[in-house]
Amino acid sequence: MMMEARENNQRIKIYNTMSRRKETFIPIEEGKASIYVCGPTVYNFFHIGNARPFVVFDTLRRFLKYMRYDVKFVQNFTDVDDKIINKAKEEGVLASEISERYIDEYFKDAEALNVVPADVHPKVSEHIQDIITFIEKLIESGHAYESDGDVYFIARSFPQYGKLSGQNIDDLESGARIAIGEVKRDPLDFALWKARKTEDEISWDSPWGKGRPGWHIECSVMSKKHLGATFDIHAGGQDLQFPHHENEIAQSESCNNVTFANYWMHNGYITIDNEKMSKSKGNFFTVRDILKQGYDGEILRFFLLSGHYRSPINFSDELIEQSKAGLARIKNCHENLIYLKENSQSEEMSTRENEALQSMGQYRDNFVSHMCDDLNTADAISDIFQLVTAINTANKSGVSKGMAVKEEELLLELCHVIGILEKEEKSEFDDEIMKLVEERQQARKEKNYARADEIRDILAEKGIQIKDTPQGVQLVKM
Repeated sequence: MMMEARENNQRIKIYNTMSRRKETFIPIEEGKASIYVCGPTVYNFFHIGNARPFVVFDTLRRFLKYMRYDVKFVQNFTDVDDKIINKAKEEGVLASEISERYIDEYFKDAEALNVVPADVHPKVSEHIQDIITFIEKLIESGHAYESDGDVYFIARSFPQYGKLSGQNIDDLESGARIAIGEVKRDPLDFALWKARKTEDEISWDSPWGKGRPGWHIECSVMSKKHLGATFDIHAGGQDLQFPHHENEIAQSESCNNVTFANYWMHNGYITIDNEKMSKSKGNFFTVRDILKQGYDGEILRFFLLSGHYRSPINFSDELIEQSKAGLARIKNCHENLIYLKENSQSEEMSTRENEALQSMGQYRDNFVSHMCDDLNTADAISDIFQLVTAINTANKSGVSKGMAVKEEELLLELCHVIGILEKEEKSEFDDEIMKLVEERQQARKEKNYARADEIRDILAEKGIQIKDTPQGVQLVKM
């Protein structure tokens, strides 16, 4: 039931941060899409602000694949960083122990969010020689210089510096400062290589002495290594526009003399109860914190996709509960279809059912149109809700097994694009519940309706609705 973009003439539009407008996505190579997403610095569990780009751009990849693109998706791990070094010193362990521990924890939380592993997860520590070679080329071409073991990029050597963030280099200069210990020529220059400060600090040999890479150079090198000097889409959080992505562009285009990335996508911030997320305010939550509160990772994913990715999104108990209820509505529809598949007496679809199924195709068309419009997951989810209503209405008086199968295929087709309904649902009803159901059935046979109603109320108190359908008794989690 999947479709190709070419079959229905649907064009995917992406809001390009560089041009500040929506543009038709035209990949470098027809039918293929190359994507680089800035990944986590692995020194702790990732928070919900980090989770948003992971979920959003995982959904972008899913949709491009749905539209029959061959996608190569790269998301790095920054495993060399001051924060990692400081954490290692606090715990008295090697920096590599910290980074490997939290890479493992990343995959656990990502799996809970239904985030599929990238095609490549490059690590900075595995690309040191590539980084040194890249920096040497920048020095040779006059875009960088060495100073006391540090190497700096000359920001003014790149005339278009500031083009992504829209910042004027003169305005940047007025706010720039040289930090204590830095020996750069210009406050705007930024580090490509940092000299080792202490004997126990993680470092590698280089032409400039022992040291380690600066933050910005890492992504320039790893994206080039795995996607080429120019690739289709570079994505990440809004906070990375400046200086990280701006600096990536400057050093990459100065080194390679070609456009770095053709499309830039940035997701908006997350606030907590309408306040900016901040450790100092105590409103800082990791994904692990939220999972421990009893929320399934799929609920958090659904919440993160319920707003447009470029808009700010507010995290609150009330809104996460709304997402929980919304996802439950979709799951209940799916559970109904599973029940109908297993219990319907009729195999073949009727003419009425064929007509109803045909009309449901409009919800797929609307879903695709909204996803093509700059990954509008908010409206695409509304299309899924409309499909759920149509399925429930069509099945109110019973349905054939063939119809239930087709409806489930359509529902799962759309849900899998946004990454929900992918986990195998386990029965939530234990032996005690099933004994009550059997007792109620017996009471109804004996026309003991008072007891039957009493059991129905007991189940309702436990959050379970009991439905008497032409196919038999059905239980629905409320």
